[in-house]
Amino acid sequence: MTEGTGGVPPDIRQKTIDTLCEHFANDALTVEEFERRVDQAHKAESGDDLRRLLADLPSGEQPVPREEGGTSLEGTRASVPSSRVKERGFVVAALGGADRKGRWIPARTNYAFSVMGGTTLDFREALLPPGETEVWVFTLMGGCDIIVPPGLTVESDGVAILGGFEHREDVSGRDDPDAPVLIIRGFAVLGGVDVSYRYPGESSRDAKRRKRHQDKEKRRLGRGRGRRRGGGR
Repeated sequence: MTEGTGGVPPDIRQKTIDTLCEHFANDALTVEEFERRVDQAHKAESGDDLRRLLADLPSGEQPVPREEGGTSLEGTRASVPSSRVKERGFVVAALGGADRKGRWIPARTNYAFSVMGGTTLDFREALLPPGETEVWVFTLMGGCDIIVPPGLTVESDGVAILGGFEHREDVSGRDDPDAPVLIIRGFAVLGGVDVSYRYPGESSRDAKRRKRHQDKEKRRLGRGRGRRRGGGR
């Protein structure tokens, strides 16, 4: 019995499974239907097979490119011409809160200051220019939450004193030098900086649930590859 892997690239197959995990976490699929579609995704032999698994789901974009040419879900993120991007932008919260969210245009270099307050920078629907966008964060007895969409490359380098600077890498780097990259730097004193990956409209709880299912499927896929290397035992 042969494996039905066909000519589908492994990364496209995995993106399809990740998309199914996302819809399952959002209650768009029952447990039985989710498991059935994941099993079919592992056996799919073409991009059309994978697209059929997502066709009836509430999503306007699919991560499977068509044979005649197309882009992935990660490649369809809206961008903005460099001429419309300011050189510097500021977000300041003192004894209160400030945020940037929705469809906004970040500057090339952004400064977020929190003094006994909190700031939120939500990049899920932001129009990012090609190349690097910098975010400098300074918190004193405050906090800064940075929310980014899955698929966006993020690099961080921060210092925390009696606080935290949290960022867990969620994606691999890109080969395209013009792809948007978010670079986060800064200091947290008696406060914290947290970077999280969430889809637009996705709550923190839903994101954690989706990530658990993605990790479960990756472990399952890894076990399957191990059995194939071991001769199917």
